[in-house]
Amino acid sequence: MTNGNHRARPRLLRGRRHVLLVALSAILALLGALVFTADRRTARQGPLPSGALAAGQCCATASPPAAPVSSHIAKPAASPDQDCAVAPADSIWRTRVDRLPSHPLSARYVDSIGADQHLHPDFGSGTWEGKPFGIPITRISPDQATTKVAFEYADESDPGPYPIPRDARIENGPDGDGDRHVLLFDRESCKAYELYSAYPQPGGTWKAGSGAVFDLRSHQLRPDGWTSADAAGLPILPGLVRLDDVKTGRIDHALRITVPRSQAKYVWPARHQASSDSDTALPPMGLRLRLKKSVSLDGLAPQARVVAEALQTYGAMVADNGSAWYVSGTEDEGWHNEDLATLGRFTGTDFEAVDVSGLMVSPDSSRARL
Repeated sequence: MTNGNHRARPRLLRGRRHVLLVALSAILALLGALVFTADRRTARQGPLPSGALAAGQCCATASPPAAPVSSHIAKPAASPDQDCAVAPADSIWRTRVDRLPSHPLSARYVDSIGADQHLHPDFGSGTWEGKPFGIPITRISPDQATTKVAFEYADESDPGPYPIPRDARIENGPDGDGDRHVLLFDRESCKAYELYSAYPQPGGTWKAGSGAVFDLRSHQLRPDGWTSADAAGLPILPGLVRLDDVKTGRIDHALRITVPRSQAKYVWPARHQASSDSDTALPPMGLRLRLKKSVSLDGLAPQARVVAEALQTYGAMVADNGSAWYVSGTEDEGWHNEDLATLGRFTGTDFEAVDVSGLMVSPDSSRARL
């Protein structure tokens, strides 16, 4: 565990945006319940394989419930062009948690995050205050030229060089002032290259706060105590809500979520903490949260329902400090912001913490036991 608070990195809180979107979410949730219930189809298409980083152009028009699975582990993607999933099929990222007992400290964790705070999708289409929102993924080829990156936290970063194209997409755009994540995805090698606080420099080089390279077919975690491009030392890409998955009607992995304050502690599979507060009521990095099974999803708009089903089945991992109950997803023009806003009807009281420690095979591996 890293000592000190120099790597505690609170995210930029979008105060005005948060207040307006919460209000919009409540209004749209009410309207969605009236319209969607009246027009709901009785016959639904069965779920297709998901979890792979396949290209997609549009969103699903229906969001069927996930098919029953006989074990905790998600089935691997079957399509031959979907051979690079976000994580191995037996990774903790793709392990169902809907049958696990709640954590003994669940109520305290939820209260500290914000029992009355609304769930919020921190992604969508278009712009907010002139800037795109969501975390973009830049797809690269194996022959992409590499460049040097100068890191602020070089002692906990993979040195590179990194295959960063000139037009690499930056979170919130080139003029963004938030976390400025850069995510690079090489399908052929099935690797993700991730940077935090990334800025291009003259001559084609870059500087960044931290960086990490992940083999998405591997269970190997970061060295114990190391950060990544995320505060918890986890990869970002596996936890994003992506339009490709929503198009299939099913997300088969845990999601990335932020909390206002965290404990100076991390739990498996996280490798790093980002706090100086020892209050045990605060959530540690890596904590698994899930939407309660008793919560009804009736009336949710199509895209929102797929996200909510994933939160009930696979849950979300606490990955960074930020706004309460903010779920991360990709920046994509295919998102229907009005649909996603209906997720705002859920609050912290609809969630619970889950103890996944019994699934750990090794503290240095993301593999989960059956």
